[in-house]
Amino acid sequence: MFPFTNPFRYRRTAGIRCLYALALVLLPLALQAAVRVTDDLGQRIVLARPAQRIVSLAPHITELLFDAGAGDAVVGASAFSDYPEPARHLPRVGGGSGIDLEAVVALQPDLVIAWASGNPAAQVRRLRALGLTVFESEPRSLEDIPRTLQRFGRLAGTRDTADRAATAFNQRLRALRARYAGRSALRVFYQAWDRPLMTVNGAHIISDVLALCGGVNIFAEQPGLAPPVSTEAVLARDPQVILIGAGSADAGPLTARWSRWPQLQAVRDGHVLSVPRDLLVRMTPRLLDGVEQVCAQLDRVRGARD
Repeated sequence: MFPFTNPFRYRRTAGIRCLYALALVLLPLALQAAVRVTDDLGQRIVLARPAQRIVSLAPHITELLFDAGAGDAVVGASAFSDYPEPARHLPRVGGGSGIDLEAVVALQPDLVIAWASGNPAAQVRRLRALGLTVFESEPRSLEDIPRTLQRFGRLAGTRDTADRAATAFNQRLRALRARYAGRSALRVFYQAWDRPLMTVNGAHIISDVLALCGGVNIFAEQPGLAPPVSTEAVLARDPQVILIGAGSADAGPLTARWSRWPQLQAVRDGHVLSVPRDLLVRMTPRLLDGVEQVCAQLDRVRGARD
């Protein structure tokens, strides 16, 4: 005679086995759904799912999100987020004077993207203390732009669109580097602002733009990304080119102001030039439009010198 066996015990065991097998199937799917990205400060960002409500704390970040296909997920943006057109109509969450923390929290974002060198660090820390997930972005080179697009695409679940945008950027960048390789060097003073007089140092992405075009930033060694400089320092370094980042309305007055120093080589030779400010200060695919303008201007200087 066979020993007595409890059928209920076997049913429980079979049920446990089924649940275990189901867990083994669902676990990889859960792991795939989670989003894990490292930001530009080396901080690990983990989202349970792609972000559905994103707040951008800088105009270039807003533009990059739209380029990465995540525009529909952006629910708030900083002042001056004016490109592309839909960005103009987003709720504002602060600007140059700082972040409006209450406005950010009220939008209930599942992701905030901050500008590491452009947003007050104390306010960014406060957002984290309030329980918000914050990705800090800090593109410093032209190659950082496609990498940022790809990470934004992963964060927002728009990877295919972001990858296409990154590929298009890389192809255009390679073509520009090949076109302008081997150009003779020109010493350039880049004027980022006029009052106070400010420039950029060698770690700023604008220095990367100048280098691609054969320009040498005369203040590359200065501390700080956007250091103030004196007119006397510019006179002492006597650049061959003065390149001013300007708006359409102030380009003329800003270039004319340097006529007071005819002893400067750039002034004497008529090489005080301007480029649209927005095309160089926003680290987005449109920056390559700025690269083309800078390279063309420096080539005209070389042509005049030959």
